[in-house]
Amino acid sequence: MQLSALEIVRRESLQKLRELGINPYPAEEFKTTTTINEVVSNFEIFEGKEVVLAGRMMSRRIMGKASFAELKDASGRMQIYVNRDEISSEDDPTMYNTVFKKLLDMGDIIGIRGDVFKTKVGEVSVNVKELTLLSKSLRPLPVVKTDADGKVHDAFSDAEQRYRQRYVDLIVNDHVKETFIKRTKITNSMRDFFNKKGYLEVETPVLQPIPGGAAARPFMTHHNALDVPLYLRIANELYLKRLIVGGFDAVYEFAKDFRNEGMDRTHNPEFTVMELYVAYKDYNWMMDMTEELLEKIAIDTNGTSEVQIGKNKVSFKAPYPRVPILEAIKIHTGFDVAGMNDVELREVCTKVGIEVDETMGVGKLIDELFGEKCEHLYIQPTFITDYPKEMSPLTKEHRTNPELTERFELMVNGKELANAYSELNDPIDQRERFEDQMKLSEKGDDEAMFIDQDFIRALEYGMPPTSGIGIGIDRLVMFMTNNASIQEVLFFPQMKPEKKAPSVELNDEEKAVLKMIESSSPVLLNDLKAQSGLSNKKWDKTLKGLTKHNLAKVNNTDDGLFVEIV
Repeated sequence: MQLSALEIVRRESLQKLRELGINPYPAEEFKTTTTINEVVSNFEIFEGKEVVLAGRMMSRRIMGKASFAELKDASGRMQIYVNRDEISSEDDPTMYNTVFKKLLDMGDIIGIRGDVFKTKVGEVSVNVKELTLLSKSLRPLPVVKTDADGKVHDAFSDAEQRYRQRYVDLIVNDHVKETFIKRTKITNSMRDFFNKKGYLEVETPVLQPIPGGAAARPFMTHHNALDVPLYLRIANELYLKRLIVGGFDAVYEFAKDFRNEGMDRTHNPEFTVMELYVAYKDYNWMMDMTEELLEKIAIDTNGTSEVQIGKNKVSFKAPYPRVPILEAIKIHTGFDVAGMNDVELREVCTKVGIEVDETMGVGKLIDELFGEKCEHLYIQPTFITDYPKEMSPLTKEHRTNPELTERFELMVNGKELANAYSELNDPIDQRERFEDQMKLSEKGDDEAMFIDQDFIRALEYGMPPTSGIGIGIDRLVMFMTNNASIQEVLFFPQMKPEKKAPSVELNDEEKAVLKMIESSSPVLLNDLKAQSGLSNKKWDKTLKGLTKHNLAKVNNTDDGLFVEIV
C-alpha cells in the first residue's frame, strides 16, 4: 500500500501513542452527557456546569501552555480550551506537551470532560479537564478555511472527490448533511401520509426472473444453485399489482431499482422509486391525491409549498394544470400527431430536427417529440395526460378514446417527477400489449418489455380497478433541496474507477515541518522556521522539498509570508 507523506507522519504518531501506553482505538463505551448544539443553544443552562462531549477535532491553535481547538459532533461545532495544567501535571506534562501538541492531529476523534464558559469575545467554550483519544485519524482532512469576511478558502469542492469520498464531504462541508436530513424528512412525510390512510408498506423481490414493469435495459446475473438467469429489478410494479390481486386494497414500497443505462447529472444506474397502488381508484383520483401529497411534502420539508429550484420558484400548492400529451405536442410544435402512424411520425420528427431510426415505433416517436420539444417548458407542476396506447403497455384504455390510455406524467421544472395509470386489468388486452412489445424487441428495441406469463396468470384471477403511481425519490429530493445533480442527493453515487495517486518519500526534517504546518495551517513563515529549530541551510532545503512535492505552498500576503498545506 502506497502512503502519502502525511499518512506516514500520522502512522508514526500512532506508534508513539502506543509506546506511551495510549490505546488509539479503545473498545469501552464513552458516555457523553449532552451534545454540542444543546450546550451552544442553551448556554444559560450549562454555564459553569460540567459536560462530557465527544467529536472530531477540526482545528487547533497552540499557544504555549494553553491552546484552543474546535470540536465537531453530529449536532454542530464549538470551541474547547485546553490548558496544560488541567489535562496534565507539572511533574508529567506528557498529555499536553507530547500527546495533544505533537501526536494528535486534525480529524482525530476525542472525548472531553470540562466546564462550560464564555470567552472574553463571547464564544461558548469548554474548559477541558480531561481529554481521551477515541480514534486516531490516519488520513489528513482537507483544510477548509473561512476568513473574517466569511469567504471560504481551499474548499473541498471538487465534485468527483466529494462523491467518491462522501464521508470526507460530510465531515468538512456542513451543508451537505442538511440535504440528506431533508431526504429522510421527505420519505418520512410520504410514509406518514400513506400510513394515516391505512396503506400497507411492503417489500418485493429485487432479483427477478423477468425484468418487468418498465421499458429499460436491465442488469443481468446468474443464480448458480438454480442455474437460471436473474435480473436486478427495473421496477416493482408487477409484484405490487399481484398483491392487489391477492386482496390488499392499497400497498406501497420504497424500492431500489436498477437500469443498465447511461449516467449523467439526473440519472444513476441505481435509484429509488416509491410506487403506490390503490384498488377501486382511477388516474383522476390519483392526480388529486398526488397534489395533496406533494404539497404536504414541501411544507414538511421546507416549511412552505413554494420551493426554489435553480432560477425558478416552483409552487407545489394544489391544484396543478392537466394537459393531454397530444395537445402539448400540437401547442409546442404546431403538428397535430393524433392518429399518425410510425412513417408519418418519423416525417414530423425529421421536420422538427429530431433524429430517429427504423426501430422506433409510434410510442417511442411520440415520446421523443414530447421529450425534445415540450417537456422542458413545463416548470410549474403540470399533469401531462392521456398517452397513446403504444406508449403505455400496462395502462387501461381511455374510457372515451380507444387510441389513448388513462395515464399521466407529472412534470416539474421541465422534468418528469411521477408516472401514473388507471391500471390495465384486462388479462387478454395485457397479453396482446406484451406481444406488441415483443415485436418491438425483435426489431431491435433493447428497452421493450418482456412478457411476464405469471403476471398475466395473476390478472386472470381478477384484479379490481386500480390506480398506481411511481414517484422518483431522488428527483423529488433534488427539487426539494434545490440540487441540480442526482449525485448531490445520493450518499454514494456510482463512479468510474479511481486513479491512484503516487506516493512521496520525505526525510525526517520534511516530516516534522509538514506536521507543524498541518496543525496550524496557514502559519507565518518566520514562526514556522523558528518552531522547526532548523539551520538556514536545512530550512531552505526542507521548505523547497515540501513545495516541490506539492505538499505545502508559500503565500505572500499583506500580513507577511504564510505557509499552508496544499
